[in-house]
Amino acid sequence: MNSRINFTLELDKITTRVVIVLAALFIILAFGSRQAGAQEVAETIRVNTRVVFMDALVKDKRTGVPISDLKPENFEVFDDGNPRQISYFMREGQARKPLALVLILDLRESGAGRYLKRPEVLKVVADELAKLSPQDEVAILAMDFNAEDEKRIWLSGFTRDPQELVAALARAPQIIDLDPDPGDEVGKAEKSDANHGTSVTVGSHSSPSTPPEPPSPSGGPGPGTPKSDDVVEVEVIKGKKGSVVTRTTHKDGSVDIKRANKKGDVTMEIGGIYDLAAAVKDTTRKTKLERPNSQLAIVWVSDGIAPIFFEDRDATEQTLIRSNVIFNSLTAEMRTLFKFLMPIGKPIAGMMGLSVYGSAKRLALQTGGEAVKVSRTKDFATGLSRIIGNLTARYSLGFALAESEQDDGRLHNLEVRVKAQDAKGKTRKLEVSSRKGYYMAETGAAEPKLK
Repeated sequence: MNSRINFTLELDKITTRVVIVLAALFIILAFGSRQAGAQEVAETIRVNTRVVFMDALVKDKRTGVPISDLKPENFEVFDDGNPRQISYFMREGQARKPLALVLILDLRESGAGRYLKRPEVLKVVADELAKLSPQDEVAILAMDFNAEDEKRIWLSGFTRDPQELVAALARAPQIIDLDPDPGDEVGKAEKSDANHGTSVTVGSHSSPSTPPEPPSPSGGPGPGTPKSDDVVEVEVIKGKKGSVVTRTTHKDGSVDIKRANKKGDVTMEIGGIYDLAAAVKDTTRKTKLERPNSQLAIVWVSDGIAPIFFEDRDATEQTLIRSNVIFNSLTAEMRTLFKFLMPIGKPIAGMMGLSVYGSAKRLALQTGGEAVKVSRTKDFATGLSRIIGNLTARYSLGFALAESEQDDGRLHNLEVRVKAQDAKGKTRKLEVSSRKGYYMAETGAAEPKLK
C-alpha cells in the first residue's frame, strides 16, 4: 500500500518536473521567437532597398507581335548610359499588378465625338474592355462636351463589371448632343463668362514689363501670386528658355493658363479650359487615392488636337514619369478642314510656344505606351485591342539604388535593350517600348527579387 503511494508520489514529482521543464522551454522558445522576430523586422528595415521599376514591351520588329519567352539575361538596362544590374524580373503569365485603366474621351463633336456618338463604335469599345482580366479595372472620364471645354464628368468609376461600362459609354452620345437654348444667346454668353468660358488673348508690349514671379522651390505658387476664393490651385511652371506658364485652377475644374516669354513683353492667355494636362493630373490623383497598388494606364481618345504650351506639356510628361503611368493615345482622323489648316497653324502656334497636335503621341513615346490612329469602326476594336494586349504582355523590370545614391530631383534617362536569338541561332530584330526616364526622389521601397 505504501509502495503504491510512494510510486504515485514519485510519478507526480516526475510529471511536475516535466511540466516545469516544458513550460520553461516554451517560455524560452517564445522569447527567442520574439527576439528573432524583432531581429527579422530590424533586418528588413536595414536592408530595405529603393528599386526603380519599369515595364517593357518587346515586339518582333517585322510582325509587331509581342515576344513572351525572354529571360533576365536577354535584358540590359542603362541609367544615364551606365549599365544597371537587374534585380527584379517578371514576365507575362506571372503575377503582375492589376491594371487601373482610364479612358479619357475628348467628346468635341468636331473631333473624336463624332465617332463616339455611333452605337457601333461604342459597342466595339465595350467589347474590347470586357476582354480584360478580372483583376483589371476600368474608369471612364468624358471631357470637352457640349461645346464647353471646361466641362467634364466621370462616366464610370473603377469597375470590373462589363455592364457598368456599357451603360457608362451609352451616356457619351447623350452628353455630346446636349445643346443650350439656341435662342438665348445673351444667357449663353453670361453663363460662359460666369464659368470662365474659353477665351484666347495674346498681348504684346513695346517695352518689357516686369517679368512674372518665379516659382517657389516647392513648385507651388510664386511670391505674390494672386489667389481668390474661386481659385483652388495656382501652379507656376518655368520653361527651359526662361518662359513662365501660370496655371490657375478654379473650383469648377476649369483652368486659366497664362504664358509669358523670358522678357515678359509677350503674353498669351487661354481661359476656361479643361485640357490634356488637367485631365492627366486629375486621373493620376484619383488612381493614387483609390487604386494605389494598381498600374495606371491612360488611353486618350481624341482627334489628336490638344492645344498645350510646351512648358505645360513637359510638366505633364514629368507627372506621368514620376508616377510611372503608361500613356496611350487612340487618335481619330481629323476633319478635312483641320487637315488643310494644320500645316499653316502648327508652325504659327509653335512660334507662340503652343503645341497644337502631336503631344499625345509624344507622351505615349516617353512613357512606353502606344499611339494608334483610327478612322473606321473596326479600327477602334483593333486599336484598343492592340493597346490592351500590349499593356498586359509586358515584362516588369527593376534595379536597386545604392545607399550612397542621393535623391537629386532630376530626370535620369532610362534605356532598355534586348538581345535574343531565334530557333536558328540568328539575332532577333526586336522593338522595345518602356518609359524613358525616372526621378530618383519618387522611387519606392521594395525587396528586389529575380525570377
